[in-house]
Amino acid sequence: MNGGTGRPRTGPAARTERPLRQRAVAVLVLCLALAAAAPFPVAAAPAARYAAAEGHPTVHLSRKEAGKGGTLTVTGRGWRPKALLTLLICGQNMIGGTNSCANGDGRAVTTDAHGAFRGRLPVAEPPKPCPCVVHVATVTGEAADADVAFKVAGHPVAPLPAERTGGRLTVLAQPRLAGSSGLLTWFGAPAQRRLTVTVGNLGSAPAKDPVFRVGTAHGVFAPEWEEQQWRGTVPAGKKAEVTLPVELPAGAHGDYLVSLEYGGKVLAEQPWGVGRPWGVTLFWVLLCGVVPTAVFRIGMALVDRVRPRRTGGRGRPAGRTTTTGRSRAAGTGPRIRNRTARATADPGTPGDSAALPWFTPDTAPSTTTSTERPTSKGSA
Repeated sequence: MNGGTGRPRTGPAARTERPLRQRAVAVLVLCLALAAAAPFPVAAAPAARYAAAEGHPTVHLSRKEAGKGGTLTVTGRGWRPKALLTLLICGQNMIGGTNSCANGDGRAVTTDAHGAFRGRLPVAEPPKPCPCVVHVATVTGEAADADVAFKVAGHPVAPLPAERTGGRLTVLAQPRLAGSSGLLTWFGAPAQRRLTVTVGNLGSAPAKDPVFRVGTAHGVFAPEWEEQQWRGTVPAGKKAEVTLPVELPAGAHGDYLVSLEYGGKVLAEQPWGVGRPWGVTLFWVLLCGVVPTAVFRIGMALVDRVRPRRTGGRGRPAGRTTTTGRSRAAGTGPRIRNRTARATADPGTPGDSAALPWFTPDTAPSTTTSTERPTSKGSA
């Protein structure tokens, strides 16, 4: 606006002033937006730190050196929330895997909702000499681990094993177990699978016929290792698919963990859930029901064969005289009639007394008695 006349300003000066106002407004809006967004990163800083460290979990020790029988406080951040971790003291920088650790004196802790933990670990001497480390690793889920140098006072120290001159193998993909259980496994036969992993050779020399160690662990027990040689060659800088058989003991069931080790280092771990052999349970149920019944039947048959039999009146077994009184009476009549007929037809035979069964020998009429008819009354 022109101060003298009150008319709007026109011309080149007005055209130059308008872009300056627009820039000022844009700068003001940007400053307000930055001021409004500034508090949020400050409030979210702890969560951001955990998220940033999630891919690289960290472990801190309260002391760098302690003797056997002491206690060590272990803290960590950047782990998976609500994860179960194991704390171990291992020798030889854990080159030989968990076989170099004091597994009996290990501890387990669970991370909080932010992936942090704090636990107390008793100081124990590992089975291998130092240099020693405190090894922290996840038990279930996605594998993650971290090692921190630690000195066990009074424990012997020895040089680390020489590095292998052959190829250095590493796992490039998630291992998998192939195969299924059959009918024999349902009855307690050993469960079998094929562990397949894709390995790559990071060394400068080819790995020819490498020897792996396959271990199976049940629950919290240490794995049982078995050496297996894979026939083939992995050239330097190349990869190959390795398949190794895995077998469990007969009747094994539950949650198992299959581990693959090469060169003293665990390359991969794969969980394996084995079902219960219900056929064995069914067999024992049938055995407990059938065998007692069979023994009872055999015993009853032996008792029936050995016990004495009682006999009837004419030498017949008592068990066979099952006729009723009516049937015996009905059978007696025809026999008496037959005997009477035979006695009438042949009166002179010596068996006359047998023809009259109702007379006893003492009361039978004598043959010398006169058979003349008596005289009638009043006759001479």
